[in-house]
Amino acid sequence: MGLRANPVDAYKQTRVRTASQGRMIVMLYDEAVRQLGIAIQELPEGARGYEKVNNAVSKVQQIITELMVALDFENGGAFAQNMLNLYMYFNRQLSEANLHKNEEPIKQIRGFLAELRDAWAEAEKKSSFDGKSGAGGVNIAG
Repeated sequence: MGLRANPVDAYKQTRVRTASQGRMIVMLYDEAVRQLGIAIQELPEGARGYEKVNNAVSKVQQIITELMVALDFENGGAFAQNMLNLYMYFNRQLSEANLHKNEEPIKQIRGFLAELRDAWAEAEKKSSFDGKSGAGGVNIAG
């Protein structure tokens, strides 16, 4: 870090580097929900907002891809496979919605991601306080 580094950026970087696996998953969902909120907000702007919509949806697709890569098929079995299928569906829907600038699928995916975020936050909270889990946090395998 240089002397001119932004303290907020430094805080964010430290927060990510020190987060448990469960906290990282929640953070990814948080950002995906936030980005889809931006897309929904910019869609009514028409052509002026389309670049922002595209950027936001693309970021969400990258996040979803990260979540797919993190799935543990060896330990997660059917749960991991179901999550992969769900993530693939999300990415397909977002591609179509972005191409046609259709707000409804974006709103739906945002709602699904918010529900998943809440479920992971609850699981992460429980694993942090039950005394059984180590520093690794929540296992994405399920």
